[in-house]
Amino acid sequence: MNNENNKRSAFVVSPDWLEQHLDDPEVKIVDAAWYLPAQKRDPTAEYQAAHIPGAVFFDQDAIADQASGLPHTLPSPEAFADAVGAMGISEHDTIVVYDGPGIFTAPRVWWMFRIMGAKNAFVLDGGMDGWKAEGRPTSAEVPSPAPRSFHANFDAEAVTSFERMKDIVENRLAQVADARSAGRFAGEEAEPRAGMRSGHMPGARSLPSGVFSEAGKLKDLDGLRQTFANAGIDLTKPVVSTCGSGVTAAIISLALQSLGHTNNTLYDGSWSEWGGRSDTPVAIGRE
Repeated sequence: MNNENNKRSAFVVSPDWLEQHLDDPEVKIVDAAWYLPAQKRDPTAEYQAAHIPGAVFFDQDAIADQASGLPHTLPSPEAFADAVGAMGISEHDTIVVYDGPGIFTAPRVWWMFRIMGAKNAFVLDGGMDGWKAEGRPTSAEVPSPAPRSFHANFDAEAVTSFERMKDIVENRLAQVADARSAGRFAGEEAEPRAGMRSGHMPGARSLPSGVFSEAGKLKDLDGLRQTFANAGIDLTKPVVSTCGSGVTAAIISLALQSLGHTNNTLYDGSWSEWGGRSDTPVAIGRE
């Protein structure tokens, strides 16, 4: 997958590679763009105006457990399979996921496909912004793929529950890597969701989502390794990734798995759950 002699992640594809495979029927392209209100970008409108030819739109607000009371909660394997099967995707396809700026929300959908059993899932370096800046082809035609059967093989062990997270924090059973901004982590900035406490889980490390990429492209393996070292993360020990609502936490998951780290999980409830409760410990400050 054009990973430059193993110096780059095996889970990321280049724009050159994807452009060369636009007509490959076994390559399925997924637009997974999603934005916070402050970013003032409408992913649906952007997709309808211009997307990578053949791409289907993955709505992260819709393909979620609507009954959880939390944003973006992982859907059931059956609901996920129904949704992506309707997009014409099977678990055997080569799936390339992209977002707007690159290495932002695409890793969440990459992670979802992977834990649901689609092992040939990849993230596009540079995102749609980079694709358009390089003058690559786009389309406003919304595809109507024939439905496929997606047989989910859900890896439940890849997801950390609230009860498990409480145990991890209380007993320091794993390292906690937080992808929110340093200001939100420290409790210096308000959370974007009203009524939610600021700060972080005691013992957590700050790894803002943007530190893993440069110009929308995932850092090379040496850069990723150094990023974790700078944050005090020991790659020989287990890691749980978290963020605001479980989306950008998957950037940490992507970086870890790119380095061959397999003992990692994602806390799906993330700060929306932890910070939204009154019975969870919260630490303030940069450390």
